[in-house]
Amino acid sequence: MNKLSNSQIRHLRGLAHPLNPVVMIGDKGLTPTVTDELKIALNSHELIKVNIRADDREQKEDIIKKILNKTQSHKIQTIGGKLVIYKESKEKKIALPK
Repeated sequence: MNKLSNSQIRHLRGLAHPLNPVVMIGDKGLTPTVTDELKIALNSHELIKVNIRADDREQKEDIIKKILNKTQSHKIQTIGGKLVIYKESKEKKIALPK
């Protein structure tokens, strides 16, 4: 997993702004089914927004770490309960700046 540059992260943030969350993580946390949905969504779109419902900041950060680890994706941004992640797919859909 290559590290993204600041300009690439800024570019992806701009692309993510109009996106709606495609996966919602609720009270049960990060289940295998939710993990599979995240992987499918990342493969289809490369850049997705995830809605995380957590009781506190520590629980939310723990869920984010698990998501990044299990999907091998990059964290682009977190705002409140929203997480934006990116993972390049084989059919590169998003052209990143150098």
